[in-house]
Parts: sequence; C-alpha cells; structure tokens
Amino acid sequence: VGVRVIVDSVRDCYAALGTIHATWKPVQGRFKDYVAMPKFNLYQSLHTTVVGPQGKQVEFQVRTVEMHARAEHGVAAHWDYKAQAPSDEMAWLGRIVEWQAETEDPNTFMANLKTDLELDEVYVFTPNGQVITLTVGATPVDLAYAIHTDVGHSCVGAKVGGRLVPLETRLETGDTVEIVTSRQAGAGPSRDWLQFVATHRAASKIRNWYSKERRSDAIDSGHEALTAELRRVRLPVREVLAGTQLAEVAAAMNYHDPDTLYAAIGEHHVSARAVVGRVVRVLQELDPEDELAVEVLQPRRPRRDTGTVGVHVEGLDDMMVRLSRCCTPVPPDEIMGFVTRGRGVSVHRSDCANAVSLMADQADRLIDVEWDGNPAGRFVVSVEIKALDRPRLLLDVSGVLVESHVNVLGTSTATSGVDRVATMRFECEIGDPSHLEALLRSLREVDSVYDVYRVVPGSGGGLNPAG
Repeated sequence: VGVRVIVDSVRDCYAALGTIHATWKPVQGRFKDYVAMPKFNLYQSLHTTVVGPQGKQVEFQVRTVEMHARAEHGVAAHWDYKAQAPSDEMAWLGRIVEWQAETEDPNTFMANLKTDLELDEVYVFTPNGQVITLTVGATPVDLAYAIHTDVGHSCVGAKVGGRLVPLETRLETGDTVEIVTSRQAGAGPSRDWLQFVATHRAASKIRNWYSKERRSDAIDSGHEALTAELRRVRLPVREVLAGTQLAEVAAAMNYHDPDTLYAAIGEHHVSARAVVGRVVRVLQELDPEDELAVEVLQPRRPRRDTGTVGVHVEGLDDMMVRLSRCCTPVPPDEIMGFVTRGRGVSVHRSDCANAVSLMADQADRLIDVEWDGNPAGRFVVSVEIKALDRPRLLLDVSGVLVESHVNVLGTSTATSGVDRVATMRFECEIGDPSHLEALLRSLREVDSVYDVYRVVPGSGGGLNPAG
C-alpha cells in the first residue's frame, strides 16, 4: 500500500514525516531522504515505510507541490511551476552539466554534486515526532539546548535511532534523537562542549551557566570562610548570619547584600577576618545586655564529647546520640533529633519520611540538634553510578573506591539488555563528610560513566545529589 502526502513547504515535509513516525512504527532501513539529497534528475521526496493498521506495511511519500510536479512531469515542470526560472537555479543546473562534461570519473562527479547539494540546515525529530531545525554540524547538545535550557544543562547522553551515541556526534536530517538527562539537581554542562557545539544558542547558554556557577561557587566559598572565622572567635554563627548585623556590615563596606559580601570573600576581594572584625565592632556598640554582645564577652563553655557522630544536642551535652539508619544523615544535611526511650537521641535527615511522621505524631519528643564544627565519626552513604557498559568497568570503578580509601559495605550491579546501560550501587562508609564530594567527582571521571549521585533512603524523593 502506498500513500502520497503533498504539503506546502520543505519544513512541512519533515513535520509530516515526524507525525507519521509518531503514529506508526517505522521499518528500519526503509527511510530515504531525497529532499536533502535529491536524485540526479532533481527528484525530491521523503520515502518511509511503516507498520500500519492490521500489521500491514504502508509506504509514504512526502513532498511539496513543486516536488510533486517535477516527479510527475520531469525537470521541465519545475520551470513551468515557477513560471519563470530564477537565474541562480538556472546557473546551478548549467554548472551540473559542465561538471558532467568535464569530469571523467563518475565517483568524483557524484562527490562534487553531493557537496553542492548540501543544505545549511538539518531537520531532526524528537521521540514524540516534533521537528526541530538545527544548523548543519549540530550535535545532540545543540538539540538539547534547542528544546530547553534546563534540558541542555542536564544533558548527559543521547540516543540516535534508539542507540546511545557520543555527545559530539553530528546529527543528520531525519535522525530521531532522544536526550538523556541527569536526575542530579543542579547538574551543569561541560566546558568541553564549547569545542564542538554548532549553534550560538548552545554556546551562549553554556558560557552563561559557567558565569553564574562561578558566582555561586564564590558565594559558597565566602559563606564557609566567614562561618569558620565566626567559630574561631566564638561568635554565635546562626545569630550573626541570620541577624541584621551582617547586612549592616555589607552596606558599610559598599556591598549590596550579604550574598554579594560572601562572593567578595570567596573571590578574595576582602578577607573573612576583616568582615568579622567589623561585625565585632557592631556588636560592641550594642547594649551590653544584648545576647550577642554577651556571647562576644563570654565565650561558650566547651562541649563534652557525646560520642563520635559529630552532632550537638542543644542543652543536653551528656546525651547519647546516634545517626538513624533509615536515612543515613551526613554533614551538611539538614537534621532533626528525636528523643527515644532508652537509646538517647536519634538523628534524622529533615526530609526523612520517618522524621516527617514523627513530627506529626510525637512532636513533643523532637529536639534541636546541629552538626559540630568539625564532625567526626563514620558515616554511611549509598552511591549509584550510571555508565555505558564495557569490559573492565567494574574493575575501574572499584579501583577508584580503593584509591579513595572507602570501606564498601555492600554492592549491587545490573545491565539493561537493550541499551547496555550499567547501574551500580555501592553502600560505603566514610570518615570525613567532605570526602563524599571528592569521591563522586572521582567516579564521574571514570571512562563511560555519565551520572553519579548519592541515594538517600527514606527521603521521599529517594535521590539526593551531592558534589
């Protein structure tokens, strides 16, 4: 069975093709694009075969009105349709005749002809049949940013025709492309992408992301430096950072807000010690009975060691503390405490499903807890790795764990049959919370690994990216 579809424009040809492929399953190897690459007699059309109703194969030919006239009546119909042949197209046809007369090798002639017929755009399809126009030479990364900025930023892989391909693969007209995105919150692009993207939009979005990321990193770094300095001089960190004093200091130093001040500290434009010095002067100008001023003049009583979990229970320095196994909190996770019967204080992540239930049913047994400035102990984390399967993959991943001095408590691996995507999960024990970020970063550098994230049990969403 054959069906001919006549449309108004070249773009409509590809849109119609996308609709056909989204409605019926295409037969592999039966798609021909004579629009982007016309036959020597200038015949143009899209040919595809699909499995139609009742499992019967149906052949579709999609073309414009002009292409149809040329197919029915020969090349002369093109000039009849146009009424008057454009001079540039007539010159192009004359050039073909000259090439044919001057070129003895037919293979050379065809190579020259194909080069001259190349378009400056390619038409690709999303899995749902949407047609997207891209610049010639575009890659899956260009397509991801053409779909949405967030899709581009979180892109970690791509499938063309159902098969995983490298992100630098050049797309061709007629390709059906699926973008694989990371579930990691805050995922971002790679600087290496700037070496192969072909569209201005993609390059611009990547550069903008890194500009914002640098500021975000500077704010985080400045916040950490200021917090450390506040602890060094025994100032109450939470009160200072959440109070009005820091905003006053920022304004006095000609910074718009505390975040701008943090960024300046992180970029080494001003030192954390200088900022804290100004904070102390502001506090000393307050009423001597003010709680913050008292904190400056009367340093805190040293805390007693309540174990090795690195958690302080407000007002109960001698209380036994343990980290809950249901959500395995690790600094700097937000945490909450629950007073148990005979087993001290159980510490949960604030988004733990059990913790949420406790807040609703036994709120009177909740207690404020916080991580110590330098938490010590052994912390259990689960890490999941996504990678394209290959020989020695598990060996290379295990090598990173060994080199990172990680104690592996348990592991599970599985590989999908079609895409050959390997999923590996490791339950690890680490001694330094900051070690986790370095571990995830090292695992991401393993060849063929495209996603690594921390898995948090009992947190509702199930995943908590780190690093």
